[in-house]
Amino acid sequence: MKKKISDIINKKNKQKIVCLTAYSKNIAEEVDKHVDIVLVGDSLGSVLYNYSSTKKVSLTEMINHSKSVRLGIKKSLMVVDMPFKTYSTKSLALKNSKKILKETKCDAVKLEGGKRVIEQIKFLIKNKIPVMGHIGLLPQSTKKFKSKGKTNSEIKNLISDAMLLQESGVFAIVLECVKTEIAKLITQKLNIPTIGIGSSVYCDGQVLVTDDLIGLNHTNIKFVKRFSNVKKYINVGIRKYASEVRKKKYPTKKHSY
Repeated sequence: MKKKISDIINKKNKQKIVCLTAYSKNIAEEVDKHVDIVLVGDSLGSVLYNYSSTKKVSLTEMINHSKSVRLGIKKSLMVVDMPFKTYSTKSLALKNSKKILKETKCDAVKLEGGKRVIEQIKFLIKNKIPVMGHIGLLPQSTKKFKSKGKTNSEIKNLISDAMLLQESGVFAIVLECVKTEIAKLITQKLNIPTIGIGSSVYCDGQVLVTDDLIGLNHTNIKFVKRFSNVKKYINVGIRKYASEVRKKKYPTKKHSY
């Protein structure tokens, strides 16, 4: 049965929310079997295109990959990242979010930031565009990869942003690289779910880049745990294929017209 936003909200304090990224139909089909939310993240810029920053990801790229992902999803909620500079004003945010929803058939969009983008988020929600929030480390606007919630000023801003986002009507908030105790505090304060990435087990759910956890993409980021090594199996298959081609064992009559 297809998950709704209300299903995600209702998991708060009851069951952990599982979220993973997907950038294509084939991966989405497998991810969809096990998760609550499939995120088409702008992380595809670094994972697939080797961009130095998510800032280089275009709206067209996000839409094209999201169209592919949509084909592989049957039950999960589908959320799409709005790329850099596509929501810098209220009117631009509405125009681009409508385009994303219309062309990809996704269920919601995700915007990075709190107070800085709160008017855009309020405007989208007023216009029936479901929004997921994102605070802490913000890849679209940060230059240095550092955890958040170390100083009193950072802690105050994180809590303030989280409350502002909840009041605006977002249905969940991603907490990226937020210090454990602060992530725990924010999660306890909110009535909506928090989804952590590098922000401790105390969040209501977790998200990771699928390519990272299956070992397809190499990364040394602290919050990444490799749960499998698909490269090993890819190499086995390709090695067998290459060997059979060179030995003239493939194709046989079975695989020929």
